[in-house]
Amino acid sequence: MLLRQFLPLFLVAVVFFVLLLQLLDVFSNIWRFFAHDVTLAQIAWIVLLYLPKCVSFALPVAFLFAISYTLGLFYANNELFAIFGSGVSLHRLVVPFLVLGVALSAASFFFEDVIVIPTFRQKNAAYAQAVKLVTSLSQSNVTVTSPDQQRVYQADYYNDVQKRLTNLTVVVRGPDMNLQRRLDAQWAEWNGSRWVLHDCRVFTWDPGTNMLEDEHRDTWDDPLLAEPPDTFEKLARNVAEMDRTESETYVASIRRAGLPYKAALTDYYRKFSFACTPLIVALIASSLGSTFRKNILLMSLLSALVISVIYYVAQMVAVILSKNGYIPPLAGAWTPFTLFLVLGFMLFRTART
Repeated sequence: MLLRQFLPLFLVAVVFFVLLLQLLDVFSNIWRFFAHDVTLAQIAWIVLLYLPKCVSFALPVAFLFAISYTLGLFYANNELFAIFGSGVSLHRLVVPFLVLGVALSAASFFFEDVIVIPTFRQKNAAYAQAVKLVTSLSQSNVTVTSPDQQRVYQADYYNDVQKRLTNLTVVVRGPDMNLQRRLDAQWAEWNGSRWVLHDCRVFTWDPGTNMLEDEHRDTWDDPLLAEPPDTFEKLARNVAEMDRTESETYVASIRRAGLPYKAALTDYYRKFSFACTPLIVALIASSLGSTFRKNILLMSLLSALVISVIYYVAQMVAVILSKNGYIPPLAGAWTPFTLFLVLGFMLFRTART
């Protein structure tokens, strides 16, 4: 009986919040669409690609609203008194909601990884193409370290289109981290598997004489100079557009290259914490739902929006603190979840039963 009344409300709530998110996205970008003469067909395609992401965002809010409204209706109709009077506690009554919260948390993670991320990436690409946004991954003054720490690359400029490094210096170290060789090249190009250096001066350390030997090479082709070009790219890639495997590889690559990685690592951990949001929602909504007897629709909607805003703001603050190094990335991703989980258990224990 409980789920039979809950499920239609939940589906309607999902549709409502998805529509709200879609309208916010369209109207916030409508001036760009008009400025670049974007057709209705292009806008419709962008909206369609954004739909899974909207479902992902709307699911926890709709879940909270539907649980609160369902329990509020039971309370207003005096059905909760009959249920409690028959010996069924609130804790036992809302077990289906808690089980559904756990199931939705697991399903949300795979839904995000398999469907939301690919479509969101396509949506961003379609939007950028429609409004003629150009993102360059080239950057100047770039330094990269190989995974084994034995080769350090420093270039004045990396050209992402041509896969070329300008004014490149490579320091080659041995297993004991002592200097073996230094390479100074005017430019280097990626041949698909390694960097080929051109107009290169080679300084080789001779341990016997304790001197550097200097020679000039038109080209220098070393299979060990195989650091992939994407390591030299500007950190403009968005972890939100990568699935779990891609984001894990990306974080590992920039971390071993000695580049700033805390922001990407925080976003990676958030993939797991965000998926668990329905579980928090189930606990909090089950505790608050039985307190509404008047204006149930308004109070349920208001509580869903207020709690969601507070939770997302807490997440945003924690992520900012983490990305700026004030707290570890793991804490930045999981602290809001942990706090609201504890709050949910406290409310659940003290709820009317």
